[in-house]
Amino acid sequence: MSAYDELMAHARETQALAQVAGRLGWDQETMMPRAAAPQRAEEMAALEGVLHARRTDPRVAEWLERAEAPDAAGAAQLRLIRRAHARATKVPARLAAELARVTSRAQGIWAEARAAEDPGAFLPVLSEVVALRREEGAALAEGGDVYDALLQDYEPGTTAAELEAMFAALRPRLAELRAAALDRPAPPALSGRFDPAVQHALAQELAQAFGYDLSRGRIDTAVHPFSSGSGLDVRITTRTDPADPFNCLYSTIHETGHAAYEQNIDAAYLLTPMGEGASMGVHESQSRLYENQLGRSRAFTGWLFRQMRARFGDIGIADEEAFYAAVNRVHRGFIRTEADELQYNLHVLLRFDLERALIAGDLAAGDLEAAWNDRFAADFGYAPERPSDGLLQDVHWSVGLFGYFPTYTLGNLYAGCLHAALRRDLPDLDDRLAAGDPSPATEWLRARVQRHGGLMEPRALIEQATGEAPSEVPLLAYLEEKFGRLYRL
Repeated sequence: MSAYDELMAHARETQALAQVAGRLGWDQETMMPRAAAPQRAEEMAALEGVLHARRTDPRVAEWLERAEAPDAAGAAQLRLIRRAHARATKVPARLAAELARVTSRAQGIWAEARAAEDPGAFLPVLSEVVALRREEGAALAEGGDVYDALLQDYEPGTTAAELEAMFAALRPRLAELRAAALDRPAPPALSGRFDPAVQHALAQELAQAFGYDLSRGRIDTAVHPFSSGSGLDVRITTRTDPADPFNCLYSTIHETGHAAYEQNIDAAYLLTPMGEGASMGVHESQSRLYENQLGRSRAFTGWLFRQMRARFGDIGIADEEAFYAAVNRVHRGFIRTEADELQYNLHVLLRFDLERALIAGDLAAGDLEAAWNDRFAADFGYAPERPSDGLLQDVHWSVGLFGYFPTYTLGNLYAGCLHAALRRDLPDLDDRLAAGDPSPATEWLRARVQRHGGLMEPRALIEQATGEAPSEVPLLAYLEEKFGRLYRL
């Protein structure tokens, strides 16, 4: 075997073990007995120790030095392995295992604290997680910016300063549009009780309509909807609320965007570093585009209105136009995942600033609740009513995902660019969406983005797909046009 072949064999085994670790995480959030949390923490730490040893194996450096890429895909594999190896060798094995152990434990503590509305039960372990991630970031940064070093795990090649510049261009126009929409009379919302079992059945149909292959996946329930896995085993979760079926339906479409991305990556890249999405920003571009530009479009909501009436009867909405307005209703709220399309990014920008302060040491975990509530009141004009509406609503920090939150808004920016391009290429798309068929758009995304996996760097991938460098301009134009029409601004 050549050095390249030996390296790829090693990488495939490592990726397979990483998928096992991911499956343990999926189980922890869906089916694991509550009392099993301490044991699961030890299992995750043990497996992370094995993975870290494989990623830092001295042979990897030797193979990388001698390996010759057979083609462009091979060159991309080497680029990704080289990056992962360089990062792994900077982090001590002790720290990698301890992070896995503490974050697994913290996830369970967060879930209990959220259910009990008790942030005091969660903040001490969050302080541990922050300290460990700060230590990891310092090791990776080697004297550079610690937050930037952590950001590379989710959006390679991006800095906080670059994100801040784009977000600064978004914030004032979003705030202005939000204020104008909230100043108008709110459209009617749905009313009635919506059977969770019927919601779940419709959600499954929606997932399949958007291209989710259930022979390689499954849909379960969880506190926080998520997608897990890649290749031949990609699972998603959703949640139901008898008073709010949109929570289930649009969470499912969102997670289908993530899952379809993973399922549509070229099969030749299975269980290799290229066999996953290019970045979390690109990943989020798929899920947000599926959910919003497609799923909340006037054409698709007309079809969905008819499906809702057929399954639930009277839903308190008279016609398709009123239903479209209800789906896109700008409303007061606390929960990021339930936020309307217009206000969603303001939730993300709050978290981006707070987590940078936590990692920089400018904000202590013990002061996070007050900082969150003050910032939320400043941004939205009202304060959270309970901890689960505030700092306890998201799972991300409990599992150490510092640097992840900004990729949600970056994904929205990418989605704006992709949507503008696919609309140029698919002028008759609304006819298909009105029939409940988003496949022309999802196939366009499969061909332009998803099948490539990690072949290209994130921004290069978006530019190749759209013909233009990523920017906030298409997203702002889309939001201003859509909500300007809805609210007659």
